[in-house]
Amino acid sequence: MARIRYDNIDNVSTDKTLKEFRQWREERRKKKKDYSYVVPNIPPQLSFLAENRLDTTVTWVGHSTFFLQYEGMNIITDPIWARRLGFEKRLGEPGLPIAEVPPVDIILISHSHYDHMHIASIRKLYRAGTTLIVPVGLKRKLMRKGFRNCIEMHWWETITVGNIKLSFVPTQHWTRRTPFDTNTSHWGGFIMEPAKPGLHPEGAGGDGKHKLPPNLYFAGDSGYFPGFKEIGQRFKIHVALMPIGAYEPEWFMTSQHVNPEEAVQAFQDVGAETMIPMHYGTFRLADDTAREALDRLEQARENLGIAAERIKILGYGETLVVHPESRRAEQ
Repeated sequence: MARIRYDNIDNVSTDKTLKEFRQWREERRKKKKDYSYVVPNIPPQLSFLAENRLDTTVTWVGHSTFFLQYEGMNIITDPIWARRLGFEKRLGEPGLPIAEVPPVDIILISHSHYDHMHIASIRKLYRAGTTLIVPVGLKRKLMRKGFRNCIEMHWWETITVGNIKLSFVPTQHWTRRTPFDTNTSHWGGFIMEPAKPGLHPEGAGGDGKHKLPPNLYFAGDSGYFPGFKEIGQRFKIHVALMPIGAYEPEWFMTSQHVNPEEAVQAFQDVGAETMIPMHYGTFRLADDTAREALDRLEQARENLGIAAERIKILGYGETLVVHPESRRAEQ
């Protein structure tokens, strides 16, 4: 039976030829890069995270891995605690020791690449009550690995898990784990909203109105594409976790990874209030450095006149508590 192959919106291709790989390799040999800047590790608030059931929190572990606390549930995105990725050594320590991560209710997988779906990390996080949520095409593979409570989603599909409404939204990317399974599973990002906003545990504020938790957007891995605007039209987003790294050389990476300027534009496209950058500084996946990515991010912010407080740059292990009352008023 022929295997289903998934595509990007407008059938944008991310395929590269052997000649293009060789050209990249030749360019890399000629580059001299300064890797002296390392993303700082911030001592994690382990006691607070273990006890918290009310606040919405975002803790960066590294790369695209976050520990999120939302609507009383603990969520991990794209888990990878690996010390190495192929021949590349991890550039910084994970922000949370995996043995000290509070019990995980939901694991979100944006796509099957090894730096986003690390099976050994999932095994250490997965427990009887954990729900693993993956793009369509991955469920059978993960169930064979022993992860029985696995749900797969199509683009624009919405499900409810506990108190959370989860929607799977498009990205522009691709997948492969073996030479034979290219694009046999899909790729995307996730929107998290309260399933029953009227029952939020923080109750009503002094004005008698319910304090709703923020809607979160985990963008996964993506090149810049029109889908960001459509996501912004379909959803009200408060906090966007947005990739900014692995973009150089841009002639090679542009279809699959946004550069920092495109990441800021995508942040504006989706209409989010706060951006948290990710997917930089943890593994050397391309030729850009963490310092370059952050410097270009800051320049893009200034050029577009975006207030500095709207882009929150986290260290490994750093936790941002997102209070409903700290958000700008709904439009």
